[in-house]
Amino acid sequence: MEERLFRDAMGKFATGITIVTTDYNGEVMGMTVNAFMSVSLKPKLIAISIDERARMYEKLQETKEFGLSILSEDQKELSMIFAKQMEKDRDIPIIKQNNIPVIKDSIATLSCHVKETAVAGDHMIFIAEVSEVRMEKADPDPILFYGGKYRNIQSL
Repeated sequence: MEERLFRDAMGKFATGITIVTTDYNGEVMGMTVNAFMSVSLKPKLIAISIDERARMYEKLQETKEFGLSILSEDQKELSMIFAKQMEKDRDIPIIKQNNIPVIKDSIATLSCHVKETAVAGDHMIFIAEVSEVRMEKADPDPILFYGGKYRNIQSL
């Protein structure tokens, strides 16, 4: 099977967009991630998948903690900045949650501590326990990713 066929088929699964952030030696680093899922309620676990070529791949193995910010449709440009699809043209609105950086005004933010990792092909799956969750009081619509493009709920 061709890699492009597999990639296109996986792109038919609509996902939300998150930004994963960590504090590495005093520098906030982050990347856009759509490979995210809830794993367990007891304990509260989530999983993210990071490509071995990404800067965050090794950094998360060292810090063993990260923030996860679920983005609204108004935060598309932040996703594009962290995905290196656009140059950083402004300050990124970072706040600390349990001393872990997250994106301010996201739909929801999670403070996470890595419990397990598993190599899966050219990615690493980070399974993390969630120590804190905060949600916006308003209920904004999420930004979605489908078919290799950013979408919103109305466009689907």
